[in-house]
Amino acid sequence: MSQPSPNDPATTPASLRHRAEAHASAFPALLAQADHLASTVLLGEHGRKRAGMGDEFWQYRPSQHGDGLRDIDWRRSGRSDATFVRQKEWQAAQSVMLWVDDAMSMSFTGGKDRPTKGHRARVIAMALCVLLNKGGERFGLADRGTPPRRGEAQLTRVARHLMNAQGDADYGTPNARILPAGSRAVFVSDFLGDPSKVAQALTSATDRGVRGALLQVLDPDEEAFPYDGRTVFESMSGAIKFETLKANSLRDAYLDRLAARKAQLQDLARKTGWRYMCHHTNDPASKALLWLYQSLERGAS
Repeated sequence: MSQPSPNDPATTPASLRHRAEAHASAFPALLAQADHLASTVLLGEHGRKRAGMGDEFWQYRPSQHGDGLRDIDWRRSGRSDATFVRQKEWQAAQSVMLWVDDAMSMSFTGGKDRPTKGHRARVIAMALCVLLNKGGERFGLADRGTPPRRGEAQLTRVARHLMNAQGDADYGTPNARILPAGSRAVFVSDFLGDPSKVAQALTSATDRGVRGALLQVLDPDEEAFPYDGRTVFESMSGAIKFETLKANSLRDAYLDRLAARKAQLQDLARKTGWRYMCHHTNDPASKALLWLYQSLERGAS
């Protein structure tokens, strides 16, 4: 592998400082956007309404054989002929692992007024972490060596990883082998790569008791295929290139393949007990965030 030349402009102190400042300015922006997005979603109970060990009161129930005297709420029982036990909420935190596709295909946007797929994916993922943290859950990144934890330090750690991630492949692939058994997972991607690898990841995750959600992020142009006449189609890495004089003649075939891919993802999610949603970058991010949060809530019940 060749080494960069010391005279390469990309390695000069000025260039390195410029890139560092760009990351530094984008980092708080990501946190600010994620925090604002999270504030638009009303925090629910996140599947915690179950009796068990905890600190918060849930409900009273009639005492049963085997209940100890210390379990009985004598004040409540004094207002009735029966005795009652004061139950607490079940508050065992769950672990939620996120995979956010950083492949080059995620850097696509069809309009200057829209974010890239990657930026929207990072903001939604980060906002979900904010909600999980407020709900007392542990969270981490499945492919960045960040085990599930909670707290402000973990939020900062996740945000830094998301900001610095940039893969060199055209399409990304989730890795389910590093997901903790019995955990929850969220995969955010355009899922335009090899579908067999996604199926393999979900099957592997399901075998280890992992359930979760697939959020497919697409640009509106990828849904509408608004191309006509002479058009050059090129992957974000430049590795794939195709030129046609009649782009409109490809529209029906392309749309059929995209519909088949989405149906395949839906069917895969159904068979493995996961959930699936397709989100477009011109739609409000809050809709996708709320869906993700509710999907994890259903998965925990």
